[in-house]
Amino acid sequence: MALTITQRTRSRIALVSGVLLVLALAAAQLAAPVGTVWRDVALVVASVLAGFPIAVRAWAALRVKAFSIDLLVTIAVIGALVIGEYVESAVVSFLFLFGAWLEVRSLERTRASLRELVDLAPTRATVVRDGERVTVDADDVQVGETVIVTSGERIAVDGIVASGTASVTEASITGESVPVRKEAGDRVFAGTVAEAGYLEVEADHVGDDTTFARIIELVEEAQESRTRRQRFLERFAQFYTPAVVIVAVIVLAWTRDLAFALTFLVIACPGALVISVPVAAVAGLGNIARHGVLVKDGEALEDLASADTLVLDKTGTLTVGRPVVTSVHTIGDLPEQELLGLTASLESTSEHHLGRAIVGEATSRRMPVSSDLSDVEVVPGLGLQARVDGHVVMAGRAGLLTERGVATKPHAVEQATQLEQQGATVVHVAVDGRHAGLIGIADEVRDEAASAIAGLREGGIRHIAMLTGDNEHAARLVARRLGIDEVHAGLLPADKARIVGDLKAQGRRVVMVGDGVNDAPALATADVGVAMGGAGTDVSMETADVVIMTDRLDQLAHARRVARATLRVMKQNTALALGTVFLLVAAVLLQLIQLAGGMLVHEISVLLVILNALRLVRLAGPRSRGEADARIHAGADVPVAADAGTPADRTEEKEPAL
Repeated sequence: MALTITQRTRSRIALVSGVLLVLALAAAQLAAPVGTVWRDVALVVASVLAGFPIAVRAWAALRVKAFSIDLLVTIAVIGALVIGEYVESAVVSFLFLFGAWLEVRSLERTRASLRELVDLAPTRATVVRDGERVTVDADDVQVGETVIVTSGERIAVDGIVASGTASVTEASITGESVPVRKEAGDRVFAGTVAEAGYLEVEADHVGDDTTFARIIELVEEAQESRTRRQRFLERFAQFYTPAVVIVAVIVLAWTRDLAFALTFLVIACPGALVISVPVAAVAGLGNIARHGVLVKDGEALEDLASADTLVLDKTGTLTVGRPVVTSVHTIGDLPEQELLGLTASLESTSEHHLGRAIVGEATSRRMPVSSDLSDVEVVPGLGLQARVDGHVVMAGRAGLLTERGVATKPHAVEQATQLEQQGATVVHVAVDGRHAGLIGIADEVRDEAASAIAGLREGGIRHIAMLTGDNEHAARLVARRLGIDEVHAGLLPADKARIVGDLKAQGRRVVMVGDGVNDAPALATADVGVAMGGAGTDVSMETADVVIMTDRLDQLAHARRVARATLRVMKQNTALALGTVFLLVAAVLLQLIQLAGGMLVHEISVLLVILNALRLVRLAGPRSRGEADARIHAGADVPVAADAGTPADRTEEKEPAL
């Protein structure tokens, strides 16, 4: 059974070793030989005490055939004791142990975002069972149960509000600190807080299935994952460490100077190099997660930072994804109300944004939505068909009617074109094999879309394309407003994936952003797939490498900025670590530095690498909606979704220097 020493024990050993070093210094001031004896005793005890946990870690690594830095230090400490260099052995072992303690403490700070998330996890919930309110553990709530939420209480489940109203802070899910009003029919999430009000929530996701639990799981996995740079450095260390031992043996054989060989052995340790990348990755991932974006692994972080092309879905990504019906036009004898009612009944089976808009319009007109549906058929990328109240109803793009042999009248086509030129998306409706009407639907461009795209361009994105299944006119209107370079409209899911693949074939590094099931193939094809989690589907979120938990596109601009800063810090840390090792080895060879002094410089380099990475924790995120609203009310200038012009017209804003 392997011996293990806890971090708390290691910390206490480091403290006692430090005290023994101070006592040795005090004993050295006493008259010889008493002072010398007590000094040496204190130094030997400090060496053995501090060296023991280092040796334990070295042995544990050797058991799995790994050569660790602990092994080099253990050899150096034992060698120094053998040749009577007690000061060197005590100082080296203490500094290494103390440095390891600083490293752990600093890494804990970089993981603060994860710890804060875990602390926000709800532990108790009040549910209604057998007509009575019962307080239970959050993990014991069952799907379908009614959860009671009062003011100041943390919601324990994902679910739909059955009754009541409350202001809910969703910062733990979206990163947005401004409370959102929730009422009957609205969705709420575990981990959010009801600041004021009362809610009765019907649970549909509980325990580990909640959005909040998935966020914690994804952040944990991301922070435990390895970047490509990190894996390279780990492989490098596996070869470098035994190479140092071999060179030290050669130095000993050549010089016959054990102290010199031991000094070389310790000074050549790549301690700062091994930690240079992971500490930066953990800090960067933590910052991004704290602002409502989940990067699923270290490779995705690197790919996000190095991407040069951005591909965006339109509906639900660049637009708010809550389109509204702007017009209903009948063709033939079918009354407008009946046309809308039949279409809404058909669309009640769909989760598509346009379908929800039609159902919402029918509801606002107090029109009943029929449940007498059968033979429902989803035609990917084109629309729906079903039997509704005895009628065969189809709704979708004009291509659906053409595919099913329904003739479209010339004046209807002209009318559809006019609606599209005005920026509306047109849903063609056929009833019993006849073209029955047109429903015009419009969506609003997101408030933050223009500033988010500008921020992404400033962050190094050189080309931006928009892919949509919508019509050409509506797509180009949005593209002109946002300054998008390339537009592809009228696409099926396979078309989106093909275009992303073509961009990659051109040598571009592509980020694809989408939120629907039809975006999943393109998300999987891109170098980095980004799902809009606020309104996104489970399929797109599972497929994506990055999930934006809010519905704000500017969160992606912040994530990209932090990812690029993280890569810069990784490079800086690697250069600092390698430079320190090179200078120390040169100083040893020139006999300008001794073992204890070299170890001190080595530990300082480790600390500098950690402190450099900690700067990533402090990078500020995008302004919240509340701050933006305050600026608007104060009359301050804020970015608007106007024509952004060409990329060359934009003034480049520098990223925060790192």
